[in-house]
Amino acid sequence: MIQYTCSHGGVYTVSPRLVRVDFSSNINPIGISSNVLNVLRKNLPKLSSIYPDDENSILKKKIIDYLDGEVSYDSLNIGNGATELIYNFVRAFVQNQVVIPYPTFCEYELASRKIGAKIKHVPLKEWKLDVDRILEKTKNSDAIFLCNPNNPTGLFSYDLIEKLVKKIDRSIKILIDESFIEFVDERKHPRTFIEKINEFQNVVVLRSLTKSFGLAGLRLGYCVSHPSIGKKISHNKITWNINGLAQMAGITALGNLSHIRRARKIIKSEREFMYASINNNLNSFSAIESDVNFYLIRLRHGRSKQIRDLLLEKNGILVRDCSDFRGMNDKYIRVAVRTRSENLALLDSLESIDK
Repeated sequence: MIQYTCSHGGVYTVSPRLVRVDFSSNINPIGISSNVLNVLRKNLPKLSSIYPDDENSILKKKIIDYLDGEVSYDSLNIGNGATELIYNFVRAFVQNQVVIPYPTFCEYELASRKIGAKIKHVPLKEWKLDVDRILEKTKNSDAIFLCNPNNPTGLFSYDLIEKLVKKIDRSIKILIDESFIEFVDERKHPRTFIEKINEFQNVVVLRSLTKSFGLAGLRLGYCVSHPSIGKKISHNKITWNINGLAQMAGITALGNLSHIRRARKIIKSEREFMYASINNNLNSFSAIESDVNFYLIRLRHGRSKQIRDLLLEKNGILVRDCSDFRGMNDKYIRVAVRTRSENLALLDSLESIDK
């Protein structure tokens, strides 16, 4: 039996010494804020020598404030990155079978397979959720995973998910991964299912502070649900799962929202710039529409791993080879939206191998 593997981007997927700019990781293009760094430096000696708050009490209060008080303390679970919460969700609610539209983030499948669950896969239809086919697969299922905006397609689809959530049997738990929602253009009025957790008590909404606030190395995420669901998820939490530095980083980041507003402005402008530059000036590459801080590039020539390695070896540019996403082939790479100077470096690199 072939063991299912789950691949990610990041400098450690290749030789780190070769990477000059990492376009394979979809995090805040301006990284961690200077404010957070200064607070961490100041508190490092103290935080390193005491046990962290196992209840994450101050961080929880900050998240509640960030969400405009729309959730209660018991509705929140904090994780060592959003990924830990995916596993805790699976341990709490999955026994036999799950439904996963694809291509999408691979950890949903990996977590489900690790507890022996059967996976019902449903392909996207023109990069969008196929609601009718998903509903057909939900019979005898324990849970369904929905990524919104979806990784790797970058598309935000609240209306389709709402239609699906309304039709699914309430005994089936639904994890809606909103890890990238902070990067959706404000003009799209990105609605969140956090507003619906009391109406749909089978819904769990997942968020990532790692991505939105540039805390990839510190690992921090949270999920929101009806308190009755939240308690079951919390039963799977290990003691001291969030270290003191990560807690302090999250608390400080949530008090400095100008950082993410600045990042969102950069993302909107740079994404539009890159779309136009790639689609108007290059023959071998075409950028596909996205709503967030990353996008797919379709390759007209060559294969994704070959292109990734070529860009890395020639220019130190690391992109995400998408051939290992279920349902995708070797004709796509995924690229994060970064700053203008970095994006220009990517364009120059693509031009250097354009045919």
